[in-house]
Amino acid sequence: MKKLCALLILFFFPSLLLAQNPNDLGGWYMYFGNFRWKDSPWAIHGEMQLRNFNTTSDLDQLLIRSGIQYNSKSGQTSFLAGYASITNGTAGDSDATLHENRLYQEAILRQKAGKIGLMHRYRYEQRWIENQDFRTRFRYALFLNVPLNSKELSEKGSIYFQIYDEIFINGERLTPAMQFFDRNRIYAGLGFRLQKGFAIQLGFMEQTTNSLSKGQLQVGIHHQLLSK
Repeated sequence: MKKLCALLILFFFPSLLLAQNPNDLGGWYMYFGNFRWKDSPWAIHGEMQLRNFNTTSDLDQLLIRSGIQYNSKSGQTSFLAGYASITNGTAGDSDATLHENRLYQEAILRQKAGKIGLMHRYRYEQRWIENQDFRTRFRYALFLNVPLNSKELSEKGSIYFQIYDEIFINGERLTPAMQFFDRNRIYAGLGFRLQKGFAIQLGFMEQTTNSLSKGQLQVGIHHQLLSK
């Protein structure tokens, strides 16, 4: 299993084998929180993401997102609707920023294939970007989670491998230069579950748009709280 994980990382991310200029590698630092009432299908979702053009500086994006989530009894499906506030920075010495207000709705479907957990996420966004026309966007992501030392990802001490791919499609072309394809993100990383509702994840993502491709170091905290 460990050899398989290593081969997957090297296959999807050949740029990891190359000596990269540190300025070409971005850094994303993320917190995902989910508060759920005991014996209730309802939960509150919250997250904060600090994204830098470099690993430690030069603001790319500050994203704060929240929402209300409904979970089925089986745990196989979830529905979420909410709001996000996004501050976009400018690469280099400029301190100029651009703000975006965003509404979103999403559906999550979960499956099991042996030990491997699969998750499909479908998301629809309505976007109000400062000084720009209203726009929409569709997103689809497929996640694969593979426990390496346990039967279930939720077990304390579990180490797991995650890979995902997400494609973004614009709902409209506002200008001739704007394409329906917006971007694609492909990621591989390792996670460690310190306790049942708390995990840390470290990985690498390659983000590709119509004009560029950039690597991102990702550090994420995943936190689930259950009321008594």
